[in-house]
Amino acid sequence: MKNSSVYGGVAKAVSRICGRPGTFVVALGVIAVWIVTGPLFKFSDTWQLVINTGTTIITFLMVFLIQNTQNRDTTAIQLKLDELIRATKGAHNAVLDLEELEESSLDEFRARYRHLAAMAREGLTRGEGDTDTPEA
Repeated sequence: MKNSSVYGGVAKAVSRICGRPGTFVVALGVIAVWIVTGPLFKFSDTWQLVINTGTTIITFLMVFLIQNTQNRDTTAIQLKLDELIRATKGAHNAVLDLEELEESSLDEFRARYRHLAAMAREGLTRGEGDTDTPEA
């Protein structure tokens, strides 16, 4: 667990740094320096290899960083939605952890909600409202 929390802390710190405008400017500066040094190194294979290797390594590491950030954000959003469902009178608590269900179970829920939506649209064409709760 400790390694996970260390990684999470590092990932948060690095993502905050990488998301700043100054970091983007630094990256542009590195590229500008690389371009300007092209004639100095006669646009050699080594000159090209330096930028290719550097960008590949950074991209590889950023994939993991982005995934960690996305996982953390998704979990936080899901928990907030779960709390809203739990606290809303008439909401179905059975949908609290839908993200954990198998695809077939999700398809069943999706079909139920598509049916509710279709019924609501039909009601609208008859001049009825489209808001209700399960108790109504």
